Amino acid sequence: MRIAVNTRLLLPQRLDGIGWFTCETLRRMVAAHPDDEFYFFFDRRPSMEFIFSRNVHPVVLCPQARHPVLWYLFFEWSVRRKLDEIHADVFLSPDGMIPLHSSVPSLAVIHDLNFEHASGNLKRSHQWYMTHFFPRFAKKAARLATVSEYSRRDIADTYHIDVDKIDVVYNGSHHNYRPHSEAQNAVVRQRFTQGCPYIIFVSTILKRKNLANLLLAFDKVKEDDNSGLKLVVVGSKVWWKDELAAAYDNMHHRDDVIMMGRADSELLSLLMSAAEMLVYPSYFEGFGIPILEAMYAEVPVIASSTTSMPEVGGDAVLYVDPYSPDDIAAKIARLRDPHLRADLVSRGREQRKRYSWDRTAGLLWQSLMNTVEAR
Repeated sequence: MRIAVNTRLLLPQRLDGIGWFTCETLRRMVAAHPDDEFYFFFDRRPSMEFIFSRNVHPVVLCPQARHPVLWYLFFEWSVRRKLDEIHADVFLSPDGMIPLHSSVPSLAVIHDLNFEHASGNLKRSHQWYMTHFFPRFAKKAARLATVSEYSRRDIADTYHIDVDKIDVVYNGSHHNYRPHSEAQNAVVRQRFTQGCPYIIFVSTILKRKNLANLLLAFDKVKEDDNSGLKLVVVGSKVWWKDELAAAYDNMHHRDDVIMMGRADSELLSLLMSAAEMLVYPSYFEGFGIPILEAMYAEVPVIASSTTSMPEVGGDAVLYVDPYSPDDIAAKIARLRDPHLRADLVSRGREQRKRYSWDRTAGLLWQSLMNTVEAR
C-alpha cells in the first residue's frame, strides 16, 4: 500500500503539539508496517532524523506553506498533483488540511475546534482560513480522527457530521517526562528559582490558555505565602496584550514570576519534575498534553473543569473554574498540602496508563485502515 502523509510540521528543534503527534505516530507506524510504502510530503528540505526507515520516501513540494495563501497552493496544487503521480492509496494529514479536489481518500486529524469557539487567538488571515476551510475538510475527508471524545462530539455537532465517521486517537507523552531524583530537582530549583518551590505553567502563550487569570490568582496566593513560592512560565509569547499584559503589569509580586520562553523537551522535563505543581487553567483544549506530561513526571495537576480536560485527567486532577481567579488561588493553596499532592500523583500513575504513543500509533493505523475501507 502507498500511504502519502502531510509532514510539513516535522521541523527539527521546532516541533509543536501537532508536530510531536506526527513524529511519534509515524515513527512507530513505518516500523510496524515495513511492507507498506510511506511518502512524506515536506514543504522544505527535510531533516534526516524524520526519515525513520527504508520504506519512507521524502518528497519536497512547493511552496513553503507558512501562510494561508500558501497553504491553499500547497494542498490544492502540489499535494493533489503528487497524490495522482505516485498513485497513492490514501492520504493522511495530521494537521487536518487536505486537498479538496483530490479523488484519493483522506484521513484528516482535527485536534480541536478552538478557532470555531473563540476569536482573538489567531491572526485574522489564519482565523478566516480555519473557519472557512475546516468545515469543508471535515466533509470532504473519507474519515476523521481526533484526540478526545470531547473533540469527537464537538466536531460532529459543529460541522453536522455523523459521529461514527470520527475516530478517537488519544495523545501520548514524550519519553523525556519522568520523575528525576530529588537531588536533581534541587539543582534545578537552585538554578532557576534560587532554591524556592514553584508552580509551573506550560504552554504557548495564547489568549485561550488563560495565563492572565493565573497571574491574578498567583498574586492572591502570594499574599499569604512565606515559602518564597515562584511561578515559572514556559512558552513562547505569541499573544501578550489586553487583559494579559494588564494582569502582569499590575502584579504586586511580579518579581516572583519567571518567564522562561520556549524550552526543549529535555529542559522542560527537568523543570516539570522539580515543580510543586502544574497549573493549567486553559479555557479550551482538545486534549491538554501538559496534563499528561505532568502525570508522567509525577507532579500534581490543577486544570480547568472545561472541554476535554476532565476526560484526560480523570480523578487524578484538581479542577478549577478557569474564569475565577479566586477559585484558581484557592485550589493552589489547597494543593500545597503534601498529602493531597501525594494522593494526586498516585492517581496520576494509574490515569496515565491510558495514554501512550504506542497506543496512539495503533489507533491511528486502525483509523487509516478504516479510511481505506471507506473508499
